[in-house]
Amino acid sequence: MIRTYLPYCQPSIDEEEIEAVSDVLKSGWLAMGERTLEFERKLAEYVDADYVVAVSSCTAALHLSLLALGIGKGDEVITTPFTFAATAHAIVYTGATPVFADIDKDTYNIDPNEIVKKITPRTKAIIPVHYAGLPCDMDDIRDIASKYNLFVIEDAAHAIGASYKGEKIGSISDTTCFSFYATKNMTTGEGGALATNSEEIATKIKSLRQFGMSRDAWKRYTDKGSWYYEITDCGWKYVTTDIQSALGIVQLSKLDDFINKRQHYAEIYNEALRDYGVIPVGQDHVYHLYPFLVPDRDELIEKMNTLGIGCSVHFTPLHLQPYYRQTGFPNAEWVYEREISLPLYPSMTESDIERVIECVRI
Repeated sequence: MIRTYLPYCQPSIDEEEIEAVSDVLKSGWLAMGERTLEFERKLAEYVDADYVVAVSSCTAALHLSLLALGIGKGDEVITTPFTFAATAHAIVYTGATPVFADIDKDTYNIDPNEIVKKITPRTKAIIPVHYAGLPCDMDDIRDIASKYNLFVIEDAAHAIGASYKGEKIGSISDTTCFSFYATKNMTTGEGGALATNSEEIATKIKSLRQFGMSRDAWKRYTDKGSWYYEITDCGWKYVTTDIQSALGIVQLSKLDDFINKRQHYAEIYNEALRDYGVIPVGQDHVYHLYPFLVPDRDELIEKMNTLGIGCSVHFTPLHLQPYYRQTGFPNAEWVYEREISLPLYPSMTESDIERVIECVRI
């Protein structure tokens, strides 16, 4: 029997999102404006932060966070090699140097003990990455940052909606950066945002996201605006649009339901697969990914492809990539050699989950 292809991931979009975007398209205002301001307010309330700034991507959020905190040439920023290139690239964009610290083999997150080993007089910040949607050990990371006078910028590309010991991810550190790429737990297609409790940081980033201008388009072209502006800094074109923000407002209203569905499916995987490989561990996991560790990873990928089931691998550690080639990260390599990301998204059905489980068990 020929079975339909089960994709690795799929965004959850229905008529509500389509109508919201359509309303913006009909409004005559497509750029960053009223919808973006609304999205920022609602997201700030959701993550329990004083300020949220919407930008074009999580990469932009990381880059602007570093710049706003004064990170630049000659500085070092400690992060994990077990992440996407954007985390380290954002550091390189500023002229600073990314310094990798190995991960914990149980959580796949950066190991605080390894962070301490990498601190030098040039270290200015730590970028912990909440891999797969599981928050890092933020108590230890905050203690390290306080002891050595370091900034903390959370890469929460996987962790919108997560909490750490009752604190929402987004409310804890100097800045927290989110991704709304099409595969994430909520999406605006492309896009991102950063959360902070510092008015100074938020104000700086709002200028930097639009060429360092003193007024954005909404403040220049509406009936209450003024054409006049000044360039007060060398900034970038990192703005989002009202089209994306309209989509984001609706997605945010559904995010908790999306997460509940992901957690439910993860529990089914956990129960069915615990004897077949290493399952994810940790509390407050929002399961952007379901990283499953097996000794014959490549064989399982081939089997899933043959049976029409999508999958992926997250990630090839950055220290193994030609641009960042380094040695000395055995835990990241151990996890990478075994990791396969199984399909997990809200529009799946329990029969889809059972189909994946059946494939793994064969």
